[in-house]
Amino acid sequence: MKWLQTLKDYQNYLRLERGLSENSIINYSLDVKKLMRWLETNEMDISPLSISEETLQQFIYEIAKKVNPRSQSRLISGLKGFFNYLIFEDYRKTNPLELIESPKLGRKLPDTLAVEEIDALISAIDLSSKQGERNRAILETLYGCGLRVSELTNLKISDLFFEEGFIKVTGKGDKQRLVPIGPTTEKYINIYRKEVRIHQEIDSMAKDTVFLNQHGRPLTRAMIFTIVKRLAEKAGIRKTISPHTFRHSFATHLLENGADLRAIQQMLGHESITTTEIYTHIDRKHLTEVINRYHPRK
Repeated sequence: MKWLQTLKDYQNYLRLERGLSENSIINYSLDVKKLMRWLETNEMDISPLSISEETLQQFIYEIAKKVNPRSQSRLISGLKGFFNYLIFEDYRKTNPLELIESPKLGRKLPDTLAVEEIDALISAIDLSSKQGERNRAILETLYGCGLRVSELTNLKISDLFFEEGFIKVTGKGDKQRLVPIGPTTEKYINIYRKEVRIHQEIDSMAKDTVFLNQHGRPLTRAMIFTIVKRLAEKAGIRKTISPHTFRHSFATHLLENGADLRAIQQMLGHESITTTEIYTHIDRKHLTEVINRYHPRK
């Protein structure tokens, strides 16, 4: 059994059996490709069916010199999934990574922005430029609705239910959820749609896509990252931020202002409440203030 064919079969399994998004499939595939490149570089002619625990330990040891523990843990997890697939298909009897442990990780708290920093980013947008109104609407939507970047780029006009006060979001695994949209976000999306987007020549495949590039096609995830990075530099924000930082800030600010954790979970589209609970660790000072203010035993 050859690596390339096995990888293609695995990708089809992830797509059809697991129902994963293309982004997730790409990430899982990258883990396997790293192993394939390492075997090729070291001139090891070993198939997916015959590779041993010792060989994989050697690979992990080499990789550990180049990547941080979190990336190492992610790689081990991805490869375990690949070999579990081979067991599922009866190609292998055992998982050669079964006894290889991931490095211990502390729980990484997500970076967030203060409200003033978000305002500074939005103020840094040149509204006189062709893409100014679009970029303001993008940032307001990321922060106002807590969307993942892929959810933003895939947002459709037919998903906007402004009269009802919601937008329909398609998240991981094509799972859909309704997210409330506030009047500010709605206002800036409407300005972009009615004053800018309406004058664009739009690709036939993108007629229903909300946010478009200058060629009338859907924006890529990379372009959203570039927009955010450039605005951060312009606004003088020295934190390392990404589009996902707005999602973290959305959740953190809701929690700080008294929102229910389960409501935040639903809006973020987290399957498990434990994923959302990470935001309870971000501002311990705020939580202490809540106890001191509201608990009868002060």
